[in-house]
Amino acid sequence: MAPSAPRTRATAALRMKQIALNNQSRTIRRLRAQLATEIRGLAKMKKELEDTQVALEASHKVIAGLTEIGLSMSKKIEKMKVKKQQAKESQRRRIAYSKQSMVQEANDAPAPFDDEWEEEPKENPDEEEIEDIPLGKGEIDDE
Repeated sequence: MAPSAPRTRATAALRMKQIALNNQSRTIRRLRAQLATEIRGLAKMKKELEDTQVALEASHKVIAGLTEIGLSMSKKIEKMKVKKQQAKESQRRRIAYSKQSMVQEANDAPAPFDDEWEEEPKENPDEEEIEDIPLGKGEIDDE
C-alpha cells in the first residue's frame, strides 16, 4: 500500500488545486459581472451628467437672456419715468402760464412773454403808393 499513498496524496493535491482554480474562476466571473454592472451604471451616470450639463448650459443662456431683457426693460422704464416727469413739468408750466395769463387778462395787464417770437409783417411803403390802374385793350399785365 505504500505505492498508492503518494498517488492518493498527489491526486488529493491535484483535486484541491482544481477546487481552488474553480473557486477562483467563479470569483473572477462574479467580479467581472459586478464590474460590468458598475460600468453600465457609470455609463448611465455619465450620460445623465452630460444631459444635466447641457440643460444647465441652456438654463444659463436663458437666465442671461432674461437678465438682459430685464435690464433693457429697466432702462426703458427709467426713460419712460423721465419722460413722464418732463411731461408733468411741462404741463405744470403750461397750467401756471395759463393761470397767469388769465389773471393778467382779468386785470387788463399785458400777457407775459412766452418765449415765442412773433414777427410782424413788413410793410412795403412802395406798394401802398401804387394804385390799381385799369388795363386797356392790348396791354400786358406783368404781375
